[in-house]
Amino acid sequence: MTSQALISVSGARRRYGSFEAVRGADLVVRRGELVALLGTNGAGKTSLVELIEGLAPADGGEVRVLGKDPYAQRREIVGQLGVMLQEAGFSPDLTVVETARMWAGTLTSPRPVAEALDVVNLAHRADVRVASLSGGERRRLDLALAVMGRPQVLFLDEPTTGLDPESRRATWDLVRGLLAEGTTVLLTTHYLEEAEELADRIAIMHAGRIVTEGTVAEIVAAEPARIEFVPQDAEGRLVEVAPADLPALSGAVGAPEVERSRVRLRTDRLQDDLEAVLAWARARGLRLADLDARSASLEQAFLSVAGTTAGTAGPDTPSPDASEEVAA
Repeated sequence: MTSQALISVSGARRRYGSFEAVRGADLVVRRGELVALLGTNGAGKTSLVELIEGLAPADGGEVRVLGKDPYAQRREIVGQLGVMLQEAGFSPDLTVVETARMWAGTLTSPRPVAEALDVVNLAHRADVRVASLSGGERRRLDLALAVMGRPQVLFLDEPTTGLDPESRRATWDLVRGLLAEGTTVLLTTHYLEEAEELADRIAIMHAGRIVTEGTVAEIVAAEPARIEFVPQDAEGRLVEVAPADLPALSGAVGAPEVERSRVRLRTDRLQDDLEAVLAWARARGLRLADLDARSASLEQAFLSVAGTTAGTAGPDTPSPDASEEVAA
């Protein structure tokens, strides 16, 4: 992809006293794409996003949004940014349209209020008080206000937290519509399914750094597939096997595991090695109960990041910043 980078982070650092929450992070978000930023527990994700939003200065490295320093030159770009926070904190006594009009009054060139509400399918609730909205409707109102200024860059912070599946998918459709209009989006979420559905690229953060980045397919490709089963005889009785009894796999990754009669194999050649396992079972007259053969998932890649990099940051890994989120 060769389109212009609207967000560019190089070697960014952020400290809280002696603790360094962001430790040389690099991130690029290009025009018209959605990048999902995921983070392990205490990863520094919120601290990094606050640097990009211009809410705090970087203690090192470089952060640029629309070619500007988002903190030092915030006034020059703030009108081109949209931010959807987890909690907007609007007055529950105002109606939807009153809230939208109040917000429009803070913007230089806002969308018409009716248009902004229509974008998020809230026009029919215009005269309803905010206190009477459902959770999904409140999140849609938050989104309407975030896009009211027609931002070039939109920050979505956990946009579907607490929503039911129907409301979540409706929000995804709204975000896809914004992307189709050319909006650039940085999404933070702890829903891996949401990242898979919406993101052009995913960046996973751990211990203050972006440790892996790419499309879902690229990230998942680095992880092995899995084959699991419980060997039984023709009558359904368990058959105990040792790792040495199992077939040799052409794409084996690591040693076979046998735990409570369940066999677990990892491979980077799923089809070939699944065929080898089935042939091995046939030759021995075995049934493979609970057979589960599957390619790697984003969840597996995410947990691999958390596991293989655990402890690399030393004793300060847990963030003292109360705003840091725990991402599943």
